Amino acid sequence: MPPSREAILTALEQVIDPELRRPVTELQMVRDVRVDGGDVIVVIALTVAGCPLRDSFQKQVAEALAPVAGVERVALEFDVMSPDERAALTERLRGGVTGRSKGLSLDRGTRVLAVASGKGGVGKSTLSVNLAAAFAQLGRQVGILDADVYGHSIPHMLGINQKPVLVDRMIVPPVTQDLKLMSIGFFLDDNAPVMWRGPMLHRALEQFLTDVHWGELDLLVVDMPPGTGDVSISLGQLLPRAEVVVVTTPQPAAKEVASRAAVMAQKTNMRLIGVIENMTGEVFGRGGGAVLAEELGVPLLGEIPLDPRLREQGDLGTPLVTADPGSPTARAIVALAESIDGTRREEGVGIVKALPVLS
Repeated sequence: MPPSREAILTALEQVIDPELRRPVTELQMVRDVRVDGGDVIVVIALTVAGCPLRDSFQKQVAEALAPVAGVERVALEFDVMSPDERAALTERLRGGVTGRSKGLSLDRGTRVLAVASGKGGVGKSTLSVNLAAAFAQLGRQVGILDADVYGHSIPHMLGINQKPVLVDRMIVPPVTQDLKLMSIGFFLDDNAPVMWRGPMLHRALEQFLTDVHWGELDLLVVDMPPGTGDVSISLGQLLPRAEVVVVTTPQPAAKEVASRAAVMAQKTNMRLIGVIENMTGEVFGRGGGAVLAEELGVPLLGEIPLDPRLREQGDLGTPLVTADPGSPTARAIVALAESIDGTRREEGVGIVKALPVLS
């Protein structure tokens, strides 16, 4: 007997849009199902023409319908949503988000963790990527905002080449390795520099937090620019009560500069939760992170050893915690993520469970 249309639609509930992370049936993307004996033709309406993730739909539909009784052959066709359909889709997606504050599409239940440093070259972006991947391994829904507008490098470290998709007036961030990412680098030609002043930077960051469909994130990791400039001030205004970790290398000079970023975070209404010492080892020594944490009155959350593989995996586009989770450095980063994940933040309260202090 030929398969029933109802059985096919039920099976298609397993097909997930790789960017919106919702079933295609829920998103009303299944435009038509045609059955001719054992032949089944499924028509899916894409949000935009030339969707770069068509292959994912091909594979998912074939796998979902293979177990359905009576299905012998499956063909997948594509159509494109009309402007009205895209507007309705945007409304449905926006309707599921209870805004964090005025204008922001980030859900109020999303925890925001800003990774800051006093200066460049301390491995802040590398740690941001690996921390985000570690949180994803812990089962969290994670996004990364590459707010280091002058030194945006996260797309390269995650091996993302595709651009965000614009659906009506909503920006859908690309997804890779279970991480959603938004970066100013997606909107620049090749390796063009960002030559903007304060108001333009503020507007760009505001757009990343209002027009981007982050969805139901557990955690948004923000790779902050180094120092205490316009972007840091803007993020403090846009994301009040975000939590901040400060990255420093062990030597005293780096520690002194990092302390300025920590004080800046506190003055812009962000909650400083701890210090991370990166590149610990023979080259830079150790201990600067512990001294900085003591001066600031916050915990030293972790010491990450100087490891060339962190850099190598960043160049290859796969974080070390994903490529080699058993390595000592990867385990140290996962332990750091577990320490942060083990804390609990409540609206207007901040940290309500003490973080472990390294001896």
